[in-house]
Amino acid sequence: MNPKSSNTPGKYLLGEMTWPEAKEVFATIDVALLPVGAIEQHGPHLPLDTDSFDADFLARSVAAQCSDPKPIVLPLIPYGVSYHHDEFSGTISVSNEALSRFVYEIGMAAARNGIKKLLIINGHGGNGPTLNFAAQMINRDAHIFVGVDSGETSDVDIDAMIDTPNDVHAGEIETSTSLANRPELVKMNLAKKSVPKFSIRYLNFTSQRGISWYAYTHRLSRNGTMGDPTKANAEKGQKMWDIMVEHLVNLVEDLKGMTLEEIYQLRY
Repeated sequence: MNPKSSNTPGKYLLGEMTWPEAKEVFATIDVALLPVGAIEQHGPHLPLDTDSFDADFLARSVAAQCSDPKPIVLPLIPYGVSYHHDEFSGTISVSNEALSRFVYEIGMAAARNGIKKLLIINGHGGNGPTLNFAAQMINRDAHIFVGVDSGETSDVDIDAMIDTPNDVHAGEIETSTSLANRPELVKMNLAKKSVPKFSIRYLNFTSQRGISWYAYTHRLSRNGTMGDPTKANAEKGQKMWDIMVEHLVNLVEDLKGMTLEEIYQLRY
């Protein structure tokens, strides 16, 4: 899977456009993708920019596979809310307030350029509450559609592909997807199983009855891994990418063909 450059017909990477090109593209499409990631530890075997690279890669891949006019891909926001990894070197975290305000400002500016449907592609689960808050504020003030996808469109399919419960960070999933697109940066000789076990089921990350709760990673894992990366492989990772892209392409294509009034119309 190789996202096309915007130098080819059907430009969609905003950062590579001139302002006259951007003006022309904004006149033909009102859907934009905003990838948001994080720079944080991913165990001893994965690079610090895993979440950022993956969010940007996913947004570009989705746009590349959409029909023309393609959704506009806004430049990546590489930093996220990662305070819970602070005990591990290399983690660069920003506050919830800073990230939400930054995303809000970007969303409002996108709306002024004509975007009516903004889909935030979130590569880091810890960003979820912050991005949802920003999405609410953009929706409130710009009156446009704003959605946040942290994997929800494909989680059920990907979870069925793995063997590891509580595979939430640098485990079977993220190691597989990294092996599929950046194998040279994966140090499988350092990958070790580290699956968290919790005292009560309501704190289990994968429990259907589990609550949202927060903790510093070093209290749950000595090496920063929460999952089993030893079960990862590139073939599995490629299938995961294909599933994620397919579902998001379907979502974007649906959004492209709908007005805001149609999106908000109840049909059940």
